[in-house]
Amino acid sequence: MEKVERRNQTLITEFILLGFGEGPELQPLLFFVFLVIYFVTLTGNLLIMALVVADHHLHTPMYFFLGNLAFLETSYTCTILPRLLVSLLTGDRAISLKGCLVQLYFFGILATIENMILTAMSYDRYLAICHPLRYAALMNGRVCIQLVSASWISSLLGCALVHIFFFQLTFCDSKEIDHFFCEFASMLPLSCSSTRILQLVAFTDAAIVTLVPCVMTLASYVCIIATILKIPSTTGKQKAFSTCSSHLMVVTLYYVIIFAIYVVPIVSTPKVSQKVFSVFCTVLNPMINPIIYCLRNKEVNESLRKVLHKLVAVRHRNRI
Repeated sequence: MEKVERRNQTLITEFILLGFGEGPELQPLLFFVFLVIYFVTLTGNLLIMALVVADHHLHTPMYFFLGNLAFLETSYTCTILPRLLVSLLTGDRAISLKGCLVQLYFFGILATIENMILTAMSYDRYLAICHPLRYAALMNGRVCIQLVSASWISSLLGCALVHIFFFQLTFCDSKEIDHFFCEFASMLPLSCSSTRILQLVAFTDAAIVTLVPCVMTLASYVCIIATILKIPSTTGKQKAFSTCSSHLMVVTLYYVIIFAIYVVPIVSTPKVSQKVFSVFCTVLNPMINPIIYCLRNKEVNESLRKVLHKLVAVRHRNRI
């Protein structure tokens, strides 16, 4: 309490996002790199959403979840990258307190929903491989909508609970956030209010929305791998594994990065490591996911090939 009382009590209405440092020679390069990533991410995820909607062959539970994941990745990227690109282009790193809180709130909601959707996708693969005869009955359109709705509702409620406490904080002393976006852990030290209860609520919420989906996903894949190993033919094993390989790669990459950021101290400078791995989690992951699904998924490849053939045919017809 004494420490809090001695701090400068001038209330802060805007923050400065320190980003990746002051080096002016790096700003144009970083702007170009993140602009390319932003373009590829939007293109890849919007393409997947369009394919899932347009191609009736992709109107299945797995691709329903994939379309929702692509929508989340698009929203996730649009929450962070536009502001980062503006600061890199103009050098203006200021963001209002309200703007920062809005960014933090939507980031938390979307990150939580992504956890839930990835878990729903693992459950879908579990039913498809472990209970193929009952799959159509257990994973129908109504169940898919219920799973996605439950993901949104639980995420909104969980994040709302945390942010009820967070929005009551006042900030003073320093206005510099040592990150490239308004990240929860980076903002807490700037508060001149007590954050003990908030940290307890946030830790409990994070444990529920991260550990529970992680355990459920792990359990699903233990059952999936056990079932695949029981298949007598090599061709059957390969066919079964191919139906979940894309999702397994995405889930593995996602949880490895989360584990690296929040659990394991990677290097002796935790703030630097957090920024680097945050880039992987919040910027590169949404770009890599559609690439993995497009490269590893035969149905998506086939649908994309049909669209390209139609575009070429239309273009050729217009020339004639």
